[in-house]
Amino acid sequence: MICLGIESTAHTFGVGIVNSEGKILANVKDSFTTKKGGIIPFKAAQHHIDVCDKIIKKALKNSKLKLEDIDIISFAQGPGIGQCLRIGTFAARILSQKLNIPIVPVNHAIAHLEIGKLMSKAKDPVLLYASGANTQVIGYESGKYRIFGETLDQGVGNFLDAFARYIGLGFPGGPKIYELSLKSKNFIELPYGEGDFGC
Repeated sequence: MICLGIESTAHTFGVGIVNSEGKILANVKDSFTTKKGGIIPFKAAQHHIDVCDKIIKKALKNSKLKLEDIDIISFAQGPGIGQCLRIGTFAARILSQKLNIPIVPVNHAIAHLEIGKLMSKAKDPVLLYASGANTQVIGYESGKYRIFGETLDQGVGNFLDAFARYIGLGFPGGPKIYELSLKSKNFIELPYGEGDFGC
């Protein structure tokens, strides 16, 4: 069985293709960026409209498959930015109807966790989930993912984006801050603490 999955929760429009053994056959994406300011939802959604067809075609080419080889379509149903999510949902529905194959909505956060398990081959992990607005410690127990602890104010990803916006780096901030860090030799050593962090 071959699954084509569509990601459109925020600034990135991506298409992944995997087989039933979990082998990744394609992973193609394109991201909305700005030189100044943060993510602008309607502009990010327009970006997704503009690149959707190209990304799907490139993923099929990379996987050496044709559209007719796809058995199931999945898409990120949420959480995410409404305008962006709608584009991925629309594309998934069109493909599902055109090919007359099942469509499966996927929780974006759980997808991150499952990809981590797939790539690491971990059997029963406790995971640190740091993606955009989310910074959580999560484990799988009794058939469900359970949050053991999380930030009470701002997720790490949003913090980096807000900091980058404040200093005029544009969006997304994480990769730009990382590039700058590679050029620096002036690092501040942070204290390392152990103890109860509210988890």
